[in-house]
Amino acid sequence: MGAAGLGALLRSVRYEVLPAKATEDKVLAHVPREVVVTVTASPVKGLEPTLDLVGRLAAHGYRVVPHVPARLLRDDAHLKDVVDRLAEAGVADVFVPAGDADPPAGGYDGALPVLRRLGELGSPFARVGVTGYPESHPLLHDDVTVQAMWDKREHATYIVSNLCFDPRVLGEWLVRIRARNVTLPVHVGVAGPVQRAKLLAMATKIGVGESTRFLTKHASWFVRFATPGGYAPERLLARAEAALTAPSAGVAGLHLFTFNQIAETEKWRRALLDRLGA
Repeated sequence: MGAAGLGALLRSVRYEVLPAKATEDKVLAHVPREVVVTVTASPVKGLEPTLDLVGRLAAHGYRVVPHVPARLLRDDAHLKDVVDRLAEAGVADVFVPAGDADPPAGGYDGALPVLRRLGELGSPFARVGVTGYPESHPLLHDDVTVQAMWDKREHATYIVSNLCFDPRVLGEWLVRIRARNVTLPVHVGVAGPVQRAKLLAMATKIGVGESTRFLTKHASWFVRFATPGGYAPERLLARAEAALTAPSAGVAGLHLFTFNQIAETEKWRRALLDRLGA
């Protein structure tokens, strides 16, 4: 692997964590302050655990990015309350996906109306992220997801790509969105060094109903993680190196899905940086 390009991406990393009981202690024990921490939101438990953990981590000096799924917002007043709480915590960066809540908690069924409303509230966040889909979305055609990024470009400052396990698909997607004049920087979503048993335990902890949706939606992930030699993040990065480090790709860094295997993810990142001599 190329040391300079991939080393830079590994240093410009974001860790996605779930707001579980032990998450705060794990982050404090293993995550350096220069690593951005993003906190997911559960369609079962709602936004409150996310906002609570974000406030605590921000107080510890972390740069924290809450996920604010549109479909978890009840109404404009709820959104305004979320904005006020995050501003009070000193949060300057939010990630706004559509979310998986079905049915939606209120009138927002997609990210774009929330992004527009944030603009009407005076654009309270310096950085706003939206979702990209290198691999096909289960409900939307690929051209629709690319068009959605185009529609959101005036309201967002960056894109976070969903998980992709195919370096060829990832590279082609980066070329395609740039050809469509989607110029926002991309944080490429990569699964960390996930152990299948721990992934299954994590899925169980997030709630029975949500676990069922998670396992159904992402069944192919478990096949990849469970197959001997089936998935290793460093192998994916090596094969995708040219696509990720090309100046035209506009890749700003890696967004690592830790699945709350936080210590393991940081240990892996440090070891890979050492191997790269970066």
